[in-house]
Amino acid sequence: MNARRTAIALPAAIVAIVAALTADGTAAPAQVFRGDLVDLSTSTADPFGGAYAHLVMTPNAHGTLFHLRVKGIDPAVAGHDYGAHLHVGPCVAGDGAAAGPHYNASTTTPPLVSDQTEVWLDFTATANGTGAADTTVPFVPAPGTRSVVIHAESTAPNGTAGPRLVCLPVAW
Repeated sequence: MNARRTAIALPAAIVAIVAALTADGTAAPAQVFRGDLVDLSTSTADPFGGAYAHLVMTPNAHGTLFHLRVKGIDPAVAGHDYGAHLHVGPCVAGDGAAAGPHYNASTTTPPLVSDQTEVWLDFTATANGTGAADTTVPFVPAPGTRSVVIHAESTAPNGTAGPRLVCLPVAW
């Protein structure tokens, strides 16, 4: 097999592996998003300059599995915890407010804020410049133009996580 065929076959194999099985044995299509992180902060001390992320969102019979991987984080911040959440709005460079609030599936008024009504993907930066998080929520987010926003701090029980630093555009 030549190199061109290998490069084309590999993504198809990844898509096949990423597809999850629901409780009745049927395949649920995974949504895969990847790209450079968009800078939301005006700070010159940004540990995510040049970083990129990969998000897999897999609906199943019990809700949705999220798998986030970030690479290219400044190793100087190794050990620091960052909050990351699915937001209702788009990723707009330099405008963290455009991402809107966290996506929240709560049906109460006011909405219940928790890791079961929102998508929380907190991670710890490693010495090799990576971060990773996995979570499963008991709902499937409605389609739309959204963003995964990485915040400066880990998520507090009330859902806050400090300033918005960078985001990954996601739309389905």
